[in-house]
Parts: sequence; structure tokens; C-alpha cells
Amino acid sequence: MNSKRICSIVIACAALAAFGAAAQSQQGGAGQGIKQDAKAVGHGVADGARDVGHATKHVAKKIGHGAKDAGVGIGHGAKKAGIAIGHGAREGWDATRHAAKEVFGKND
Repeated sequence: MNSKRICSIVIACAALAAFGAAAQSQQGGAGQGIKQDAKAVGHGVADGARDVGHATKHVAKKIGHGAKDAGVGIGHGAKKAGIAIGHGAREGWDATRHAAKEVFGKND
């Protein structure tokens, strides 16, 4: 069961409890206690939802930071590979140019 489904079940239960408490509070003197109980249930649901939200935020931050670190590592690796390829290409070009000059008799 995912957190979205759990949250919707908890909210539905709280709404049902609050509605039942409100309906009963209109009938007599016991209504005040029921109102307070419904209020306490509402606070409990809100506290639970806040805790779920904080946990979700914490997990999302961990995932985001991990993805960032992986991206930085990949980016730095690609940069190093690009630099190495560039240096290799430059050295290859210099060697080819030097060989061509030697072959055609144009010394450096």
C-alpha cells in the first residue's frame, strides 16, 4: 500500500469521525465530549500527515542528492574523456604533420 492510498484512508476515517461527532453533538449534552474527541482525532490525523510529508521530503532529498552526485561524476568523467580525446587527436595531428613534412622534404 503506498502512502497516497494510506493518506486517503486516514483522511476518509477522520472525515467520517468528524461528521459522526458533529451529527451526535446536536442531540444532547454528550455532544461536547464527542466534539473534543473529533478534534483530537483531527489533530492526530494532521500530525500523521505532517510526519508522512516530512518522511517523503527526506526520501526525495536523498534521491535527488544521489542523482546529482551521480550526474556530477558522469559529467566529470565525460569531461576528462573529452580532454583526453582532444589531446590524443592533437598528438595524432602533430605526428601526421611531422611525417608528411619528412616525406615531402619540408623539415620543421
